[in-house]
Amino acid sequence: MSQVQPDQASQSTSTPGTSRFVRACLRQPVDRTPVWFLRQAGRYMPEYMAVRKHHSLLDICRTPDIAAEVTITAAEILGVDAAIIFADLLLPLTPMGLDFEFVNGEGPVVHSPIRTLEQVQALQIDRVEELQYVSQAIEKVAKHFAAPRPDGDTLGIIGFCGAPFTLASYMIEGGGSRNYIEAKKIMYSTDGAWPLLMEKLVNLLVDYAAQQVAAGADVIQVFDSWAGALSVADYRQYCLAPTTELIQRIKALGVPVIYFGVDTASLLTTFRETTADVLGLDWRTPLDEGWRSAGPGCAIQGNLDPITLFAPHEVLDARVHDILDRAAGRPGHIFNLGHGIVPGTPVEAAKHVVNLVRAYKLPPHLLNQPASEWAVRA
Repeated sequence: MSQVQPDQASQSTSTPGTSRFVRACLRQPVDRTPVWFLRQAGRYMPEYMAVRKHHSLLDICRTPDIAAEVTITAAEILGVDAAIIFADLLLPLTPMGLDFEFVNGEGPVVHSPIRTLEQVQALQIDRVEELQYVSQAIEKVAKHFAAPRPDGDTLGIIGFCGAPFTLASYMIEGGGSRNYIEAKKIMYSTDGAWPLLMEKLVNLLVDYAAQQVAAGADVIQVFDSWAGALSVADYRQYCLAPTTELIQRIKALGVPVIYFGVDTASLLTTFRETTADVLGLDWRTPLDEGWRSAGPGCAIQGNLDPITLFAPHEVLDARVHDILDRAAGRPGHIFNLGHGIVPGTPVEAAKHVVNLVRAYKLPPHLLNQPASEWAVRA
């Protein structure tokens, strides 16, 4: 497990014991761009579908041996530089006292959504030990990938949790939503329900992340999947402070933090205030423009449209090279998709992208740019 502090990002070019992926998260120079994929273990892989024939999604998440197997298998098949533990954002809801299930065609369903201050007050945050199955799976994955690979690098291990707004939205809406009416009603209320819910979520999520780091996670990714539903003003007033607290307390555990949301181009400048080490970009924003909005003090993850994996190789190759050209070799770029791999994606296309990233060389016109050029590009 890396113990490199995030504020060391610009101080050294290499830290013994850290992976290429972790060094990129800290904006340290690396020999090539690291690559991994959101949802790289999932319904597009035959190996995963074979497991799903015998186990539900929640069974896989809650069984360390199976969650570790699914995580390891995907990372090894793809040849990526990091493995993200197979889990689900909503797992912390159960120890808080909210039952949920996955319903075919509907996604996650929370059976008793939170709608009142009294319900928020009743939420429990002292049962985080019930989530130990996630850290047990991470421990198995970290042990499996402990040895250096043939190129001398070690695989990065990623743990994760949901962000306060996104988890609160699920808890209040009872599932996915188009307009987040109920969540925003509570957010705008003056009875104290929203700040109390944020406080409870932050405290539980920090403890949950601490379990994962202790088990061997090198990096924690915080998913704010639905933050794009917020205006800048609403995000700043109701979500920035708790999200920043969560990220800073996770960073204090000694690992970098990646913060990712979808359809959040308007929020990137504000996201930077969370002090996350890495901001994930969706595919809607050109990478160099997104990096410019985020500012030069953070790393960037992204941002290939996941549906491009269905395109012919000449289209796919062009899109991958365009993203890498826009990054221009600047320290702090992690190649990824702009969202998760979708069912039906050809596995060979995902492997092809990994090979493209591994083989990429900066074009001559992007080599040896002066420092001023970095500021212009990002």
